Amino acid sequence: MAAWWIVLGNESRLMAQDESNRQNRLLMQEIEAHRRTDAALQAAKDSADAANQAKTRYVAGMTHELRTPLNSILGYAQILLKDERVQGTHRAAVGTIQHSGEHLRALIDDLLDLARIEAGRLQLDPGVLPMREFLDDVTRMVAPQAQAKGLAFELVSDGRVPAFVRADARRLRQILLNLLGNAVRFTDQGGITLHVDHRREVTRFEVIDTGIGIAETDLDRIFMPFERGSAGRRSGDAGTGLGLTITLLLTQLMGGELTVRSTPGQGSRFSVRLYLSEIAAPVGATTLPRHRPVTGYIGPRRTLLIVDDQTTQRQMLAGMLMPLGFRVREAASGLECLESVQASPPDGVLLDITMDDMDGWETARRLRARGHSVPIILVSANAFENQPERLVDSGCQAFVDKPVAESQLLAALQRHLQLEWVAELGAPPWALARLPAPAATADSGSGALPAAQARRIAQLARLGHRQGVRDLLDRLVLEQPGCAAEVNALRELAERFAWDALLDRVVRAGADEEEEPT
Repeated sequence: MAAWWIVLGNESRLMAQDESNRQNRLLMQEIEAHRRTDAALQAAKDSADAANQAKTRYVAGMTHELRTPLNSILGYAQILLKDERVQGTHRAAVGTIQHSGEHLRALIDDLLDLARIEAGRLQLDPGVLPMREFLDDVTRMVAPQAQAKGLAFELVSDGRVPAFVRADARRLRQILLNLLGNAVRFTDQGGITLHVDHRREVTRFEVIDTGIGIAETDLDRIFMPFERGSAGRRSGDAGTGLGLTITLLLTQLMGGELTVRSTPGQGSRFSVRLYLSEIAAPVGATTLPRHRPVTGYIGPRRTLLIVDDQTTQRQMLAGMLMPLGFRVREAASGLECLESVQASPPDGVLLDITMDDMDGWETARRLRARGHSVPIILVSANAFENQPERLVDSGCQAFVDKPVAESQLLAALQRHLQLEWVAELGAPPWALARLPAPAATADSGSGALPAAQARRIAQLARLGHRQGVRDLLDRLVLEQPGCAAEVNALRELAERFAWDALLDRVVRAGADEEEEPT
């Protein structure tokens, strides 16, 4: 019995050892298989990352190449539309150019935002947002579009709307305008409602329309890039299929939720829920800026240095800024910029990034290394370069995308040059800079100008309407050749925005009984 027990015990040990060895071999094979799988997954991930980076670089390069010529198109369109001599069919043609350019810029911006989000490079910029004024601003932008189609537009709020919240105003506006723009586009009759409900730090925005609606099978597809609902395709309305994709990604990036309910033929309801914490009114809180046509600025004339290796880009910016009273100098490279600033420091530098000899970042760093404290505003078609940390490291104050929107450029100049703008029908003449008048010529006597024209010139000067003064002076010199010397002196004052000196000269010339402008 003892011997048999020993034999069975030994055989059991051998069998257990064999089974353990077999299980160990299987485990090692599984570990090796997992290792190979992990290696394959890592290789696939690296390949996908490389492909994604290549796509991002391609999108960035493509948008840069598209933005550069588009900057000239939209820039000169803005300049021409401010010229009162462009009227009738010519103004309509320029308006069409601008509208088409804006549509192309929106497409480029959508592609860029999508690439930024996918690459993880889009950053939010939360700040103090005056909620009521923000909603009024959105209403002013959307209501005219709805009224043009004969649609009713209504802003409805439940409960108390907080005075100030913390949010990224630009991205929140982008979300709402995308949803409201779609509502207007796909609604032919009825109305559109923007419903706002703020409770316990959570704000719900609902965009409700009575449009064509969305089929149930399309509710998921409409949030995919370049996808559109079947009803939208049948309507023949132009669109890229990126608006809702970006809206969803931005909502998620802000920690919110976007949902939709729709009934074909009856309308849709898009709901955005965001955490917007209410904050107390900050000290010195101001209202949102109002976009009014700017004709000049108060104070001494400022000099700007435009640095760009492309002549057309420099000329376009100069054509946009000189009518406002800026003195403009140009430089075609980073080295020329350094030499120009060293010779005579300007009041501000508008600096392109992509240049042949030295890029904008290096140029800005060298300016700071030489001790120049002049404000530097980067103006570039490569929006991927708009990185706050790089702006700080290089000593730059702001970044303006190409195509340059005049309002964005003027906002940057106002902020960093401490300017006070003169809007259309704006500031009184005594608020403007007092510049010395040129010496009077021998034949510029007090009776050189007809009284009626002198009064009209005085009225336009009080309004700061430089183009009107120009046109009137051009007509006057044709009708009264003997006034050429006086007209030239007045034109020089108008070009320098020296309205006080111009008014004094006009009064001496026969406008002592000028009427107040209506």
